[in-house]
Amino acid sequence: MVDRMSDISLSASARNTLLALTSTASLMSRTQSRLTTGLTVSSAIDDAIAYYQAINLTNRAADFSTRKDEINQGISGLSAAVQGTTLVSSILSQMSGIITTVSTADSATRTALSSQFSDLARQINSAVTDANYQGLDLVNNSSASMTVYFSEATKASLTVTAKNLNASKLLTTMGVAASTAGIQMVANMLAAAGAAVGGFSALTSQANLSPAAVLANVTSILDRGINRVRAQSALLGGNVTFLQSRMDFTSNYINTLQEGSGKLTLADLNEEGANLVTLETRQQIGIQALSIAGQQQQSILSLLK
Repeated sequence: MVDRMSDISLSASARNTLLALTSTASLMSRTQSRLTTGLTVSSAIDDAIAYYQAINLTNRAADFSTRKDEINQGISGLSAAVQGTTLVSSILSQMSGIITTVSTADSATRTALSSQFSDLARQINSAVTDANYQGLDLVNNSSASMTVYFSEATKASLTVTAKNLNASKLLTTMGVAASTAGIQMVANMLAAAGAAVGGFSALTSQANLSPAAVLANVTSILDRGINRVRAQSALLGGNVTFLQSRMDFTSNYINTLQEGSGKLTLADLNEEGANLVTLETRQQIGIQALSIAGQQQQSILSLLK
């Protein structure tokens, strides 16, 4: 079938009105799409430069989001280690309290305190073992470490080296000579049997030292252990604070990247809603104009009848 529409002659005003209606319909379709999707740029066809800039910002935000999850896990791992050091410090303080009590206790009480001292020493090992996070031991291992990366672009990271804070390390390697009576006494109490050789009841037989001297040695060992644990706790806590700050920065930076991407692609729904109302009104006016033009031709036809 041959299209005869080109054979129909329209007045200039009718043709202009028809073209305006076609343009209005196209604008309405675009506006309705923006209202539906919430985007002014949904593909490279709309605006190639803005589209690909937005894609790059979104991808970078996604990369930092992954790093944010790693930072969050790092905070959890360090927090678990800090909790372990807090418990170990408390146990060492209890052990120090036992030493203070022993100095005025009778033989039977010393035997009981000896058993309690050994039990507490074993609890140190349990505490540092339980303080691991997803297999990461930061307070029960001398060779492990944790590295948290902050960015793909700069390779910025934080590495935390583990410390061994179990009882054998805290109470027998504090820089005091191995022959010191106090260390030997503690070593006896940490023996596999779990009971001291002679316990506190045998203080007078410790390398010809007086009971007071032996207790002073043990107290010194415990104090050094407490100081070491507190120093490690402070170091771990400082790293937690730093990671918290870094995570806050990362969260804000992700928001900035996403906001920048949105500025390039997101539609102003209020503006688009107003545009749609305007276009609908313009369309109605155009249709009315075509109707008026048709009525003019019908009036001419009536004159010819």
